Amino acid sequence: MENIIETKGLTKKFGDFTAVDGLDITVKRGEVFGLLGPNGAGKTTSINMMVGLLKPTSGKVYIEGHEVKAHSPVVKAKVGVCPQNIVLWPYLTAKENLVFMADMYEVPRSVSSERADKLLAGLQLTDKTNARASALSGGMKRRLNLAMALIHDPEIVLLDEPSPGLDPQTRLVLWDYIQNISKKGDKKTVILTTHAMEEADRLSDRVAILDKGKLKALDTPEGLKNSLGEGDVIEMRFNVEANLKGIDASLRKIEGIQKADIQGSRLVINSYNAVAHMPKIFETLPKEVAGHLVDLKLRKNTLEDVFISLTGRALREETVGEGGDMLGHLAEQLMGGKRKEHGGGKEEKGDGKSDVNGEANGDNKKEGGGAKDEPKPVKRRSMEGSE
Repeated sequence: MENIIETKGLTKKFGDFTAVDGLDITVKRGEVFGLLGPNGAGKTTSINMMVGLLKPTSGKVYIEGHEVKAHSPVVKAKVGVCPQNIVLWPYLTAKENLVFMADMYEVPRSVSSERADKLLAGLQLTDKTNARASALSGGMKRRLNLAMALIHDPEIVLLDEPSPGLDPQTRLVLWDYIQNISKKGDKKTVILTTHAMEEADRLSDRVAILDKGKLKALDTPEGLKNSLGEGDVIEMRFNVEANLKGIDASLRKIEGIQKADIQGSRLVINSYNAVAHMPKIFETLPKEVAGHLVDLKLRKNTLEDVFISLTGRALREETVGEGGDMLGHLAEQLMGGKRKEHGGGKEEKGDGKSDVNGEANGDNKKEGGGAKDEPKPVKRRSMEGSE
């Protein structure tokens, strides 16, 4: 599988603070690439450099072998962005949002209308085609937000926390769709940033874990779970008659066993790929002890276990270059215009009508009521021209 994105020695400094430190990664065409890290790890800064929104202090980024330059039109055509904060025009219908976005990417109307219908069908939004965005549920807005990132048919899709707060059914619909766009048809490349370890484990072909600007690990989810963290946990409980003395030391001699501890009437063993070691474990147990076994539990090592082992348990705060709705700003820059942000707060009331040009009839107040709490790296305009 060929590489579509490659970074070489990618570094970004803000004064004395190093946000990204010598990042060397490759992203393969058609894979879902998970980019994980605690707050301030350098994820957003890395992505901003990958798509030409931020000039590296040193190092280079290549997309399909071409060096990425600041605000490159090539990047605009090849990259679609789905930011964490839902970004829609509330007074436009679901389809109008998609067609208007396609206009910004100069997609012909004859193409964009058919593509919009296909995206709405794929994300199970066909029955909401003519519904205003403001009338959609949170899960529907989240799915429409993804469709907006795909309307110009990009080769690379950046997804920032695509499923926070979704119910299990909606989350599965979204996850299935993300997997399909990378594995079927055009085989789009997906870069996923998330704090949900289950999401990263389920969707990602490979996962990179960043911390303090450095790459800590890069492998498949299974590869990480089989080599990092404290391994799988085997818990064996015996009745009180079992004599466990010295068994822990014998088990620790088995190759691949990380830890073995006696805790009262329980034997707790840590091992990578524990299932493969089970026969050897039972061979080591004396028959008179094995006969007193009353319960056995196996807990597989998780991606969260790996993540914590690499980054620690300390809470992190956002640092320079990592805060705010940076991917929302990124989306605006890539499409060469501005989108009105729908923050999910109190919704506006209007007469429910909009014309084909997207001009809403009704109060033009900004939705959400929470703008004062959001960073404002640039002054944003509504589609009417001012805000």
